[in-house]
Amino acid sequence: MNDTLTRTEFQSRFEALLSQLSKDNMIDYAFIDIPSDRKPWLDTGIDLSAGERVTTFAVGKTCLKGTDLWFGADFQLWCRIGPDGEIFRGTRASNTFAVEKPDRLYLASYFPGEWATRTGELATPDEVYEQASGCLAALIVRWRVEPIEGLKRLAALGDVDGLVASEIDRLTDPVVPPPGWNYLWFVGPAEIYRSCRTPEKEPAICCHTHRDVGLLQKDVSLPFEPNTRLRWAWRMDRLPSEVREDTLATHDYMSIAVEFDNGQDITYYWSAELPVGTAYRCPIPTWTARETHVAIRSGREGLGQWLDEERNVFQDYQDYIGGLLPGNIVRVWLIALSLFQGREGDGRYADMAFITDAGIIPVSAGGPV
Repeated sequence: MNDTLTRTEFQSRFEALLSQLSKDNMIDYAFIDIPSDRKPWLDTGIDLSAGERVTTFAVGKTCLKGTDLWFGADFQLWCRIGPDGEIFRGTRASNTFAVEKPDRLYLASYFPGEWATRTGELATPDEVYEQASGCLAALIVRWRVEPIEGLKRLAALGDVDGLVASEIDRLTDPVVPPPGWNYLWFVGPAEIYRSCRTPEKEPAICCHTHRDVGLLQKDVSLPFEPNTRLRWAWRMDRLPSEVREDTLATHDYMSIAVEFDNGQDITYYWSAELPVGTAYRCPIPTWTARETHVAIRSGREGLGQWLDEERNVFQDYQDYIGGLLPGNIVRVWLIALSLFQGREGDGRYADMAFITDAGIIPVSAGGPV
């Protein structure tokens, strides 16, 4: 992520490259500024045609006033084609996409807001953007040729802090999630999770997080009954926090979670410092009402080892959430968050299953059950 490149350097260095590229390669390009304190959406004035191929590059930071927290353009920049088009973003500070329907391009800086709909309406009040400062700068390149060919020709002329090479790498060697798993749409895609194997060659899911976030989900349909338990094996090699995770500024962790049909979820994680059994509501304001964290391991002992876990989810719901019980379990999540402190985390998950009085229901790490 290019968090040190200034807005002026970003534009001047890309213009120097693009000026050398033949007009046979691209239709046009434009630089757009997106103030972080402006609520979505920003009208770019760029009208795209059906079938066009577009690459975006972005730099800049969104900062939360009164804190040391900041979020890079790779997480912050979202796009929409048309006033009612479906919103999307890339996984890096660059992205490439094809235009299906002709319309105007809109851009947005996301956090501290949260999406309510797939067309970019907000679930948060407009006033939350008063908490933000900073600015994103985006370069929009509209290609005449296949984007990968245009990018390679651009790379032959030079690069800007590795942004061109990174987009070529993303297109030629994409990091795809395990079959049957999908990233939570309103947080956005990531390159955090991929399929791997245990030492016994059994299917597993590998996780690597570094100043990013990913909520990987798999749908299940299971009545929520007494004695419903979740079983899994994991190997946590490196935790993304070295301090307790129950504040907004330190809320970096990796976990496995269970979502219920009432919108609540319990997420089980390995804490750096909090005692085993500590439970708390999520410190991210937009998640406080729906997510409960439970520390089931703590400290460095056991890191780097495969460990088997089992939780009585029914009992945990009663103990840590309470109230009217949900009727069904609807999803399993794997969560990785390292945006706040910017550290790295590594881990693996395998042998996930629900255990009920009726039997064992596997949650496949490699595809549909």
